[in-house]
Amino acid sequence: MNLTRRTLPCFLCLLLTIGLSARADQHQDPELGRLLRQALEAGECFEDKFAEQVWRAAMEPKLIKRVPDPHEREQILHHVYCEARRLKLPPGLVMAVIEVESNFDRWAVSSAGAVGLMQIMPFWPRQLGMTNQELVRIPQNIRMGCTILRFYLDRENGDYRRALARYNGSVGRRAYPDLVLSRLAERWHFN
Repeated sequence: MNLTRRTLPCFLCLLLTIGLSARADQHQDPELGRLLRQALEAGECFEDKFAEQVWRAAMEPKLIKRVPDPHEREQILHHVYCEARRLKLPPGLVMAVIEVESNFDRWAVSSAGAVGLMQIMPFWPRQLGMTNQELVRIPQNIRMGCTILRFYLDRENGDYRRALARYNGSVGRRAYPDLVLSRLAERWHFN
C-alpha cells in the first residue's frame, strides 16, 4: 500500500481508533453528548468582524511558525475566535489547549487515540453520526473541543485548573492544567 503524507495520518488515526475505542468509551457523558450534538448543529458564527481581525492580527505572528499554511492558519484562528466567543471562553485559553494537546497539528493522534487539534476522543463521531475523518477537520474539531472545555468549566464552577484536568483526563494532577495556563500567560493572552 502506498501511503502519502496526507493519507498516512488518516490511516494511523483509523488504526488507533479501532484499537483504542473500547477503552475510550469509558469517558462518555450523555449530557456532554447532547451538548456536542447541539454544537455541531449550530450555524456559522457571525461575530464582530473588526474585533476578530484585531485578535487575529495579534495571534497570527505567534502561530505562523507552527502552522505555515496560510489557509489552515486562517481557519484555526477564525474557528477558535468564533467558538470561544460563542461559548464565552477566552480564545487564548483555547489556543493554549491546542498548543499543549497537538502543537497545532490537526493530524495528531495521542497514545489514547484522541485525534486532531483539540484531541477529541474517537467515540464521539460514532455517537454523533459523524465519520472519524471529521475529527481532523478544523471547524468540527475546534467546535467539539470548545464545547467539551465549556462543559467541564461549567461542571467545575469556572475553576480552570479542575476543568483542564477533566479535559485532559488527569483529575487530581496539576501538570497539565499548569502547562496550559502557563502557555496562556506566555503566548496566547490577549486583552
